[in-house]
Amino acid sequence: MEKTYIFGHKKPDTDSVTSCIALSYLKNCLGESTEPRILGSLNKETAFALSYFKVEEPAYLNDVKLQMKDIAYHKGFMVKDTAPIYDGYQYMIKEGLTGLPVIDDNKQFIGLVTMKDLSKMLISGDMNRLETSYDNLLHVLKGEEICRFDEEIIGNLLVAAYRSTTFIHTVELDPEKILIVGDRHSVIEYAVESGIELIIIAGNGEIKEKHLEIARKNHVNVIRSPYDTYHIAKLVSLASCIKTMIGSYNPIKFEETDYISDVLEINDKLKHTNYPIVDRNNECLGLFKITDLSEKNPKRVVLVDHNEKMQSAEGIEEAEILEIFDHHNLGSITTAAPINFRNMAVGSTCTIIYNLFVERNIEIPREIAGMMLSGILSDTLILKSPTATEKDREAILALSKIAQVDYEQYGMDLLKAGTSLEGMTKENVIYNDFKVYNANGKSFAIGQFFTMNFEDIEKEMNEYVNVLDEIAENNQYSLVALYVTDIINKGSYVLYNKKAQNLMETAYDLDKIEQGHYFENCVSRKKDVVPVIMEVFQ
Repeated sequence: MEKTYIFGHKKPDTDSVTSCIALSYLKNCLGESTEPRILGSLNKETAFALSYFKVEEPAYLNDVKLQMKDIAYHKGFMVKDTAPIYDGYQYMIKEGLTGLPVIDDNKQFIGLVTMKDLSKMLISGDMNRLETSYDNLLHVLKGEEICRFDEEIIGNLLVAAYRSTTFIHTVELDPEKILIVGDRHSVIEYAVESGIELIIIAGNGEIKEKHLEIARKNHVNVIRSPYDTYHIAKLVSLASCIKTMIGSYNPIKFEETDYISDVLEINDKLKHTNYPIVDRNNECLGLFKITDLSEKNPKRVVLVDHNEKMQSAEGIEEAEILEIFDHHNLGSITTAAPINFRNMAVGSTCTIIYNLFVERNIEIPREIAGMMLSGILSDTLILKSPTATEKDREAILALSKIAQVDYEQYGMDLLKAGTSLEGMTKENVIYNDFKVYNANGKSFAIGQFFTMNFEDIEKEMNEYVNVLDEIAENNQYSLVALYVTDIINKGSYVLYNKKAQNLMETAYDLDKIEQGHYFENCVSRKKDVVPVIMEVFQ
């Protein structure tokens, strides 16, 4: 069964992480194959929740871009370097290929042969030289083993086309010669006595016993073929090992993990038809044809706690979005086909996931209950946020019983863990819970940090503002603001990049706003902050 990834937004908070864990558990109980993933580092609050309930941190997901492994390329299409050229040609004809990777005994990629290479060899190659094996010759010439002394056959080809006496008197034979001959016994006798590398007898011709004795004595290899001399002369060059066709150039190859976008960029310059696919150890996996791009298998994903493209995984437009579970306003993500989209006006995505468990009558284990409880307590600030609803309260009461905790005490411990500044840089604080929004072609970003002691940030407020200025400048944000929310007093202090002062004054209808301005009853970014800022841009 194909795997589905479930993940929240790029700057994971407790709700986004715990909801993807709980939803993945639910879906796997229903027979699906899913994995929870995260798109960034855990904050202290989320780490506390996972540690408290002994839940493993989800694996990191870098992106969901299309990769070579998502394309139905020709897996296993390759040829051994000792195989005859004839087999490579037949393989390409049968499979409709114009190229074929060549591998050694350890499946290491050593080169690429193409129909173009084959044509060049047949027209201008050295057709007199043969480098092959005894078995290859038997196979290509449908031959019969008469005398075998060498597994490897290397030499220069000759055809006994002259009269026997002329041939014997004018053609010098040596151990590096390979002779194609019919049942011309005097020529065969001359050849075995000369100790040549190989005699190929055409037309199932006879060879005298006395000549065989000499051949055995002089270690002359002998093969008999049903083909006539002309046919053998045409085929025998194709018995050479296919590795003899590999040139000195190093063909472009790709790994399964390479992005399709990068492959296409390279192909736009090279205009090749075929590319070998290898793993990171250069072991060949198959052949990619540009036409294979018509058969894509995009990564299957389910989004939780967001539906904005900028907040989602890199390459989300290349993935197959199956479902979205969110409690925010509708964003910019679009899909190619209808999907299940569950959007509810509740304080937490985990409240939505809890209701899915109830609707499907799936028993909730303690650790999964603890995950959902943590998500709801975090996003609703222990039900003190204006975003909290009766459904959130019902979920908290039910989940706290299963999780075996006092939700108010656990909630305070959870939020305290997230408000500690110990070991955090200013960038850590700003990006702790950071979201980017778009409006009328402009972007703005809002960070939120919960604390019970604003004084620690206030002492270094100028430095925080300088970092906000840098973030705005580097990312071309019209506004970057950090709302430092006091959980106990239900208000927030705001810091912002200097160039956005007029925007902030307009948004809040103030003649002048100072850094660190305190707004009462401002605890929810979704309800108390974003709508106010968004109105200015719109």
